[in-house]
Amino acid sequence: MEIEDAVKFHGHMCPGLAIGFRVAKIAEENFGTRSKDEELVAIVENKSCSVDAIQVINSCTFGKGNLVFRDYGKHVYTFFKRGDEKALRISRKQDVFERGGGNDLFQKVRAGTATPEEKAEFQREREEKIKMILEAPADELFKIEEIEAEPPQKAVIFQTLTCSECGEGMMESRARVAHGKYFCLPCFEKYDV
Repeated sequence: MEIEDAVKFHGHMCPGLAIGFRVAKIAEENFGTRSKDEELVAIVENKSCSVDAIQVINSCTFGKGNLVFRDYGKHVYTFFKRGDEKALRISRKQDVFERGGGNDLFQKVRAGTATPEEKAEFQREREEKIKMILEAPADELFKIEEIEAEPPQKAVIFQTLTCSECGEGMMESRARVAHGKYFCLPCFEKYDV
């Protein structure tokens, strides 16, 4: 799988996707496999564009249970191969990505207040950043370390229960019980039973 596969899945090329692609390729080089089932596990600490590349390149997905999201807002990615004692932790070096600024232009472009010249400058800077991410040596962009850690347990398949309020099905592990009835989280919170 290559960057074009990630772009096709994600919908466009951007710095975040480039970061995820590089991370995914580092994991692929280290573990030598795409995950057919749950043998390769990725723990991602953000919900940025980068995660789409990991899904495509490494075949770590929420559906298979081998993509774990921890909402820490950090560009940190940990990969495990089940049966191995090692894990690979990849974290983005912040100082590399802060070079060149561009945040003011990004805010203007996003708000729709950028002039045509500012939009062109933003696009040029963005393309340069993507090129740098895709071509720079991995150790310049990331701290890559082998750590000892246990992979998360395999995905558990729970029974489906029916909410007493809305009638929709929910995983047993997410149900709330009140007065002998099962409630999904939104109904439980809504009615504060």
